[in-house]
Amino acid sequence: MTTTQSTYTEIAYDVADHVATITLDRPDRLNAFTTTMARELVAAFDEIDADDSVRVVVVTGRGRGFCAGADLGRGGATFNANDPERAAERKDFETIGGVPRDGGGIVSLRVAACRKPVIAAVNGPSVGIGATMTLPMDIRLAAESAKFGFVFARRGLVPEAASSWFLPRVVGISQAMEWVATGRVFTAEEALAGRLVSKVLPDDELLPAAYAIAKEIVDNTSSISVAASRQLLWSMLGASTPWEAHRLDSAAIYALGQGEDVKEGVTSFLEKRPPSFPDLVSRDYPAAVPPWPVRPETME
Repeated sequence: MTTTQSTYTEIAYDVADHVATITLDRPDRLNAFTTTMARELVAAFDEIDADDSVRVVVVTGRGRGFCAGADLGRGGATFNANDPERAAERKDFETIGGVPRDGGGIVSLRVAACRKPVIAAVNGPSVGIGATMTLPMDIRLAAESAKFGFVFARRGLVPEAASSWFLPRVVGISQAMEWVATGRVFTAEEALAGRLVSKVLPDDELLPAAYAIAKEIVDNTSSISVAASRQLLWSMLGASTPWEAHRLDSAAIYALGQGEDVKEGVTSFLEKRPPSFPDLVSRDYPAAVPPWPVRPETME
């Protein structure tokens, strides 16, 4: 086992056994989301993509909550971009369409662009940005104590973090509109029935289950194959025809078919032994699979 740690102030970041764990770390505030947390999450995902030893990411929360949503400590001015305090702390944010980028969207789009699979282990209340930040994560597991809420309409807002794109694709438009229009907080069982999460587990089994999935990925799969597959599956959610998938699949198979990982995958199978894949995402990712999501040429 090799373990590394990086120092942040509002998240914890650890790497062990090829799995990076990001822990939202403001337990006294139920891990409420701040501008600092947004910056640190982006930085952590930058670290993850730069580190070939990281194969899988697990995201969870410290204490009894995952993330209670935005920190509302500034009261009615919390979401006012012209409030002097908010403007000062976000003065370095880019603009899009002439207005400051939504901090939740900055995080969710960085998660979406990650080349490693991301597992959300939702260990308690997951409300507002606490729910929407999980949507671009690939696998969502919930503890029995978890609760979810897309509560924006109850605060006079619309869903953020690009969730108007992600949520209907994850759960379908009817379920998405029910949760968004009512703004109600709902149970893990309702989240499971609505396909927001894939499993609901006893609280003490949540992280072991997340790490078991991560270990299965680490032990058995090619990092290149998983990275390219993640990009292909997400990017095709917006494709107009399966021919677009066929074009990219064919290009990826052509490229990967000449690589070392496919040789090892086939050889290890024939020799009835565990694989040892040599290729690295940073070095060998196929150019035939384009980055996703594609950043606009102009942010106007």
